[in-house]
Amino acid sequence: MEMARAEGLKMFEDGLKNRIQGYIKIRDITNPNDPLLLVSKKNSINYENFSISLAQTIANRPDGWIQNMCFGNGAATVSGTGTITYLPPNVVGTSAQLYNETYFQCVDDLSPLNPNPSQNYMTTAHVSGTTYSDVIVTCTLGLGQPAGQEAFDNTTNITGTYVFNELGLKAYNATDAATGTDANGLLLTHVVFSPVQKSLNRQIEIVYTIRIQTV
Repeated sequence: MEMARAEGLKMFEDGLKNRIQGYIKIRDITNPNDPLLLVSKKNSINYENFSISLAQTIANRPDGWIQNMCFGNGAATVSGTGTITYLPPNVVGTSAQLYNETYFQCVDDLSPLNPNPSQNYMTTAHVSGTTYSDVIVTCTLGLGQPAGQEAFDNTTNITGTYVFNELGLKAYNATDAATGTDANGLLLTHVVFSPVQKSLNRQIEIVYTIRIQTV
């Protein structure tokens, strides 16, 4: 019985891996007429956490939907010779987190915690007759975000607080919502990329697409 259950769980997990995919684009949109593409790559999915969130959402239970996009600077290390080494995405287990989260932004445009729903929002897309749908999450870091950033994007310290090299999406958590923190929501996705500095002279837009396919 236990062996059959384990095999069933493995088949379910393997199915999820083939049917949920994510992709991000990060652009410098300081000049809206000439946006600069900074990052374009696939992300990694925490399949266990994603399955929990899907079940919670479909059952109309709390703590399931996407709430925050979180940013960090802990996925890269620099050697004495200047070589950058990247850590693997952290997507195993319900307690998975970014390596070092330094900032987060609410992207649920229906939430009162969202400071600017016109720039931080979610949409869905579906093509009739297909078996997949997309969740498209857009997050904009304006010129004044985050507080305490450096004035210009010319730092030589790639591990600075707002020199981001990792980001992910987290699910809503009631405790976090009540306290204005971001420590307890399930980490649904994680992507590691070459460092991108957020500074006062830059406006950055992240478009995060998650495709969910049922067959």
